[in-house]
Amino acid sequence: MTDHIEPQPTYTAFGDNRLIASGPLPFVLAATKQHLATKAAPVFIFNDETGKVADFDMSGTVEEVVARHSPPSPKSGPGRPRLGVVGREISLLPRHWDWLEEQPNGASAAIRRLIDEARKREPGTQRERRMRDATARLMWAMAGDLPNFEEATRALYADDAERMEALMSAWPIDVRDHILTRVRTTAALRAAS
Repeated sequence: MTDHIEPQPTYTAFGDNRLIASGPLPFVLAATKQHLATKAAPVFIFNDETGKVADFDMSGTVEEVVARHSPPSPKSGPGRPRLGVVGREISLLPRHWDWLEEQPNGASAAIRRLIDEARKREPGTQRERRMRDATARLMWAMAGDLPNFEEATRALYADDAERMEALMSAWPIDVRDHILTRVRTTAALRAAS
């Protein structure tokens, strides 16, 4: 049995409406830390999957910042792996609990497997909607007070990339280009579905 390896999440950092870095978290954190050494302006780091601003402790050296926020290396041997597990309550019927108890590796592992399998089968339209919503969140944070923001957001949800690009022509180039790249990625996903 081969373990499913999740793709590494990506992040994008902006400072003064300029793109600092985009890519895996260690790369973005290192570039952001170096940027902060020369500029005192606020920096925003976005989780690319959700479009939400992520908060990171940037104190210390570049190496300390990257080490502090890097995912833990997989643990070998018995015991619970450090997966960033978050405990929450779920409600199931007795028959569901009975079925889960019969599964190898326990209920939590069975639920994680079921979720991973469902995510793999996820229709492109759901992925596309999530990507569009993440782009809208990023737009709110970076461009909410820029000209034509509301119309550009309407164009985003109408899948009108041409109109959106025209409406964003006066926006800072790095913000505009990053948003348009996300829009094109969403369109490519739709075309592939």
